[in-house]
Amino acid sequence: MTAQRRLLLGLIRDAKGHIDAKELYRRASERDESISLATVYRNLHLFKQLGLVDERRLGQMRYYYEIRQPPEHQHMVCTNCGRVIEFQNPLMERLVENLQYQYAFKVTKAELYLEGYCSECNQAQNPINRDRKKEPEGESLT
Repeated sequence: MTAQRRLLLGLIRDAKGHIDAKELYRRASERDESISLATVYRNLHLFKQLGLVDERRLGQMRYYYEIRQPPEHQHMVCTNCGRVIEFQNPLMERLVENLQYQYAFKVTKAELYLEGYCSECNQAQNPINRDRKKEPEGESLT
């Protein structure tokens, strides 16, 4: 385990969620100027092969990385700001169990990925919600 690998794994862990390669590189290069973007990508590939991190394609063009977490969890991604929200839902477990039984199929991985707008971006983009925030208490647009 090299110092650069320790640094990269630590930064991924400290991100407490998802981080893309470019942001990981930015943070790593602040601490170690000798690290290159190619080193970041090479080590992310290695970490993936070793089962230390999960790679997820969230959104149209970016891959995000996170420290591997045992329980399956799902993702919602804001298409405006890129915010990633993790969640778990027991309905997903039941759905997988039912499908395994119904089709005699052993599921080894289940992912649910939802795109939309986080609460902040939804409020900013929806003029009705924006106007309601400005209204005095007790008044209505209708």
